Amino acid sequence: MMKNKLVTLLCPTTVVCFFMEALFASCGQSQRVDNSVDTLADSVVAERRELPLYPDTALPSASRVSADITVFDTLATGRLASVESLYDGKQGWFTFRGNNLRNADYGGKVKGVPSKVVVDWKFLTDFDSSPTSMGTWGGGTGWTGQPLYVNWTSSQVEAFRKQSPGLTPDFTNQEIIVASLCGRVYFLNFTNGRESRKSIDVTNPIKGTCSLDPSMNGNLYVGQGIPKETPVGQVGINLFSHSRTFFSGADRKAWRGWVAYDSSPLAIGGYLFWPGENGTIYKYTITDNALSLHSTLRYRCKGVAPGVENSMCAYNNYGWFGDNRGNIICIELNTLKPVWHYDNHDDIDGSPVCEVEGDVPYIYVGCEVDKQGDNGICYFVKLNGLTGQKVWEQQIECRKLNLGGKHFDGGLYCTPLLGKGDCSNLIFANICQRNTSANAEFTAFDKSTGEVVYRVALNSFAWSSPVAFYNENNQMFVFTGDSSGFAYLIEAKTGKVLFKQHMVNNFESSPVVVDNHLVVGSRGREIYRFSVE
Repeated sequence: MMKNKLVTLLCPTTVVCFFMEALFASCGQSQRVDNSVDTLADSVVAERRELPLYPDTALPSASRVSADITVFDTLATGRLASVESLYDGKQGWFTFRGNNLRNADYGGKVKGVPSKVVVDWKFLTDFDSSPTSMGTWGGGTGWTGQPLYVNWTSSQVEAFRKQSPGLTPDFTNQEIIVASLCGRVYFLNFTNGRESRKSIDVTNPIKGTCSLDPSMNGNLYVGQGIPKETPVGQVGINLFSHSRTFFSGADRKAWRGWVAYDSSPLAIGGYLFWPGENGTIYKYTITDNALSLHSTLRYRCKGVAPGVENSMCAYNNYGWFGDNRGNIICIELNTLKPVWHYDNHDDIDGSPVCEVEGDVPYIYVGCEVDKQGDNGICYFVKLNGLTGQKVWEQQIECRKLNLGGKHFDGGLYCTPLLGKGDCSNLIFANICQRNTSANAEFTAFDKSTGEVVYRVALNSFAWSSPVAFYNENNQMFVFTGDSSGFAYLIEAKTGKVLFKQHMVNNFESSPVVVDNHLVVGSRGREIYRFSVE
């Protein structure tokens, strides 16, 4: 059992003062460091200002977390080489929702007021009809299933052509990487949708979003999601050798039995942080061709070891995640020590989103109606990321949906979308099965108060995360989809529906956006590229 020092939690002003004093007392003056941003292309070195680190002293709420931290590599200090985001400024989107904060709107661009969504191409994955303990998973993509997009430099393209045995004639600099429910990772030419590399078999169905190492060393990290075969684990693939180079296998010390890895891992300061659904947060040292386990955080709350399905967000040396028991936990990334805990009542699958206001990171996150029974409350909250104090809470009555003998939980499954441009005061989310006739509603909330600004009824429940496009006047438009395959284009300021049409089998996955295009998969076999016009 880890023993934490506790501080007395006084008024908000006192807490902020404590934090600021601890920042500068423990870290001194800010430093400047050089970060190489492209190890394969010509070396580009940029000076960046390091932020003073937040303290690793636990607040009183952290005492609710029974934590065990094990360091496996005692030769490495575990200190982050840098806390700067390695994903910012890259030519592509390398992890779920693009960056450490999980708040990327992808910078989608449109002209004027868009009025339609058209299909550019469609790619068909394999279909796996093998039975599992949880049914047959087929192909295409499920939740979260976001594709990655990378625009390789000329030198990187040349390096791949010299070294990689997996390339096809359709390999170019613009590439889509997407993991499928059929248990394969696909590589697609962004322009024409044909395979740019041979697919790689990772054995078990993949539900989550893989991550491409932002150091551009060619490492791809993929979490297996369903045990068609055992063991189930974390997979590393090197794109130069076009082969699997790492597999974690079964963790016999895990405190929870379910071993899936839907979370999209984050690379920060030379380490990879990878939450599991087995009650464990893994911290790996990143090497050129593999991963080396540095340390683990295993934890329980109220005597239960929960699982983490969402993707941890991070800022500076703090990381935040939710779990399937409603716990929201802040950890210090150098040590993995819990800093604070917040109880958000029920299962949290949608990834938390961080937005920095002034010098303070704020966390937006919501829960489902799962453990509460057939009816309950979706608690959508805004928290101070330094202290875990609640800024606001919006309670939304929701219900479970029963279809074909299966139940689908109500509440929030998507990752919220922060408004920008003419909607900088708003945050958006798809809320499933509110206690009305609608099976889901695209909902706009005021970021300052949490009040609902408007709702747009969707045809069916919606797990897919909404994405944004902006025109030359900085007007924001949102694309989202629902599980019945309808696509929606919405004027974000007003909620006016500009386009609604049935286009695929099921929009369960989340899209990635490039210019006026988006790439997203469907349950079944399909991966699509659409254009917003």
